[in-house]
Amino acid sequence: MTRALFALICLTFAVIARNSQAETLTVATVDRPPFSYEAEGEDTGFSMDLLAALAEELGWDYSVVRMDTFGDMLSAVENREADMAIANISITADREARMDFSQPIFEAGLQIMVPSDATRSPSLFQALLSRELFIAIGLAFAILLGGGMLMWGFERRSQPYFDRNLNEAWFPSFWWALNLVVNGGFEERMPRTPFGRILGVVLVVSSLFIVSVFTARITSVMTVDAITSNINSVNDLYGKKVGTISGSTAASFLNRREIEFVGYEDLDGMLAAFKDEGLDAVVFDAPILSYFAAHEGRKIATMTGGVFLRENYGILFPTGSPLDEDVNRVLLRLRENGTYDQIYRKWFGTRH
Repeated sequence: MTRALFALICLTFAVIARNSQAETLTVATVDRPPFSYEAEGEDTGFSMDLLAALAEELGWDYSVVRMDTFGDMLSAVENREADMAIANISITADREARMDFSQPIFEAGLQIMVPSDATRSPSLFQALLSRELFIAIGLAFAILLGGGMLMWGFERRSQPYFDRNLNEAWFPSFWWALNLVVNGGFEERMPRTPFGRILGVVLVVSSLFIVSVFTARITSVMTVDAITSNINSVNDLYGKKVGTISGSTAASFLNRREIEFVGYEDLDGMLAAFKDEGLDAVVFDAPILSYFAAHEGRKIATMTGGVFLRENYGILFPTGSPLDEDVNRVLLRLRENGTYDQIYRKWFGTRH
């Protein structure tokens, strides 16, 4: 009797274990190319390929549930509505306190993406088209023309060069003043009247300021354009229209640096705003932005600066999940046998 009871108990545990192994795991994810997205109705991406390799090693059956937002994915795991989650999930102290992470599966960080034309250096041609420079040039021409006509008024009866009627005098007078400023004037056309000589001295002295205005105006316009249009680092984000995803590690970083930003609910919303709403910059996970800039946004976006705030991605489990230990063991095996490197090269090229 005892032996029969013991055999029944063993059989029961065996059936439970077999059913447990055959159970279909629920894996939560979210659209984050190139880590997880749908292409032609199939789940694809770096994280999806890694999940498939893990499932093959561990003999899992699993179904992927694609959440609308990143926060929904995290909540599904925390509330035990999903057995695990995989995408580009940063390992943070706050998330670790509420759930369990696998060992890191990817090393990443944050980076800045800007519109393609924001990286172009201002040219001299652009500087010459500025409104301020046109005003400065107009004032200079007005001073030269006015000075020349005054000299015509003083010298018209004493200097043969100025002996012209008003309709013919304006250009020769302007030309005389221009040569005075640029070349120091004509030796044979030196003013002869007292007022003409005084005016000539005033024009020569003021010419130093006129030339300085031209030089300083061009330099200042180019410098201001460079400061206002180029974003090369985090320090250049202050005062700019910056976008990121609310609740992300990028949002936390920007808050700590006291950089104002517009928060979006999901990746699609943020990228749509970048294309349509004139964001000066987007701060988010470097591989996500790099993939967008190299594919869909290759004509409108470019990456700038280096990667900062290095962080690791991991696979997320509910607290105390028995899957965590098995996954960590197999992740080590995938790194040792080259499977991980093969998946990495498929999506990101050679590792540096």
